[in-house]
Amino acid sequence: MFDPMAENERLEKNIFPQITPLIKKWQDYLISEKRVSRHTHDAYLRDILAFLTFLTEHAGKSPDKKTLEGLKPADFRSYLAARRRDGLTPASMARNFSAVRSFYKYMRRNNIISNDAIDAVSSPKLKKRLPRPLSQDAAKRTIKDVGDFATPDNNADWVADRDIAVLTLLYGCGLRISEALSLNVGDLDKKDIMTIRGKGGKERLVPIIPVVIQAVDQYLNTCPKKLNRGDPLFIGVRGKRLNARNVQLAMQKVRTALGLPSSATPHALRHSFATHLLTAGGDLRTIQELLGHADLSTTQHYTDVDTAYLMDVYNNAHPSAKK
Repeated sequence: MFDPMAENERLEKNIFPQITPLIKKWQDYLISEKRVSRHTHDAYLRDILAFLTFLTEHAGKSPDKKTLEGLKPADFRSYLAARRRDGLTPASMARNFSAVRSFYKYMRRNNIISNDAIDAVSSPKLKKRLPRPLSQDAAKRTIKDVGDFATPDNNADWVADRDIAVLTLLYGCGLRISEALSLNVGDLDKKDIMTIRGKGGKERLVPIIPVVIQAVDQYLNTCPKKLNRGDPLFIGVRGKRLNARNVQLAMQKVRTALGLPSSATPHALRHSFATHLLTAGGDLRTIQELLGHADLSTTQHYTDVDTAYLMDVYNNAHPSAKK
């Protein structure tokens, strides 16, 4: 296990006498200017020391500035190959090499050394993680049954209605959980469309389907606190704006009861919204606007999901697929 103190001791012992002063300046830069977290700082230190240790064996001597400047693309690739032999996953290798790039970028920017060879080496490709939507039936059952797991006390009825309303909003409008919980009572006044402020403060218009209005109205009618325009739309039992953790816990209970996978989170309902629209023939550009994606390439991931979803439906429903 990595011990930051031990790694710093290695620096203090001058294991890499020609490079240690540069590493310390780079560390100061990461902390004072980049303001990285302690965890990131420690990980970067570990990774750069692993790189220098490799170079010591690779070049047969302790590396100096001339060594770093003279490395070829093949040398960097040899380092990545060595990391792979050490058992690192592609994600760990990519993070590891990111630290090396950061070190070289710092040295180039400060006119210490310049080596363009590192730019010719690609980081390990990471396996693309596709969104994991629920089936239409699972999404509907989740929303229907989530109310059964409300706290069994005097608040149970309105809390159940609240949780149903939140999940209905996520699936019916494709909102992020943060977007849904940031809504105020007056934001749904128009009953057919609402303005959502998404990531980066970017606003978008989202249609509101009738089932969402019905679920929200049911919740507002049973909520014991009189909510006015400007008040948080969804509140907790203490009257404060509802926390995302409450929704996540409610979803966790219902997915366990229904035997759904761990990927069945509140955010999965947003994925389900997009996937089911696409399956029904929705236009990719329109879905991009509804989701608030800045880049179409992000939305295009759903075309892969859509294909996988259709194959899953086929394999489960078609008589020939079951043979």
